[in-house]
Amino acid sequence: MSEMMETDKITENLTLIKEAQAGNRKAMDQLIEQNMGLVKNVARRFIGRGVEYEDLVQIGTIGMLKAARSFDLNFGTVFSTYAVPLIIGEIRRFLRDDGMIKVSRDLRKKGTVIMKTKEDFTKEHGREPHLSELAAVCHMSAEDIAYALEAICPVYSLQDTIGNDEDGATLESITPASENVIEEATDKLALAEAIAKLDSRSQQIVKLRFYRDLSQQQTADILGITQVKVSREEKKIFEFLRKEFLSGNH
Repeated sequence: MSEMMETDKITENLTLIKEAQAGNRKAMDQLIEQNMGLVKNVARRFIGRGVEYEDLVQIGTIGMLKAARSFDLNFGTVFSTYAVPLIIGEIRRFLRDDGMIKVSRDLRKKGTVIMKTKEDFTKEHGREPHLSELAAVCHMSAEDIAYALEAICPVYSLQDTIGNDEDGATLESITPASENVIEEATDKLALAEAIAKLDSRSQQIVKLRFYRDLSQQQTADILGITQVKVSREEKKIFEFLRKEFLSGNH
């Protein structure tokens, strides 16, 4: 019975993804709602990093959105398996930008074992293993594999020099411009336009929380409201911005 229910869920996910990618906003909302448990499960792994759980969930939801938009129906893999690395990556990127990433010794050890297994598999089969194949060989879940690999991924500064020559080229100077640079600039402009449609208090919350990087409590103190009120307003703001992007009104 449980296997049948799981199959039905996979089929429903694929249907919703197809409709969402065709521009059906209701399908996208339903897809995210049905997979919110996955986002929350990933977010819980990052509790204790200096960011509130609700914020982690909201950031993880952005990764879920990206997964829904980029998922190829011909991948031949389960959507959740594809989405987890993107959710983890979105949260890690946020934490990394704030300098909050802390990787435990146990996780580093686990990641090292997985990398060695990955290399052995590649040598034996002449190709890199799929996430599900690594999970089977390592006797771990696909989610744990993705989490461990993301966690041990090195972080470099664009100001790092190449080699030992302090006067040498930096990573920034040799890194090619993103192929999506125009798209990224367009997204930033669209975001600014969408934020401009918010009421004055919502704009203040966005500015204090995401431009000045204040906590919900600090924001509440400045605005003379409660932290709970800030949290509720943030949810409304995220929902409004998400609908603005999905509807193409920006």
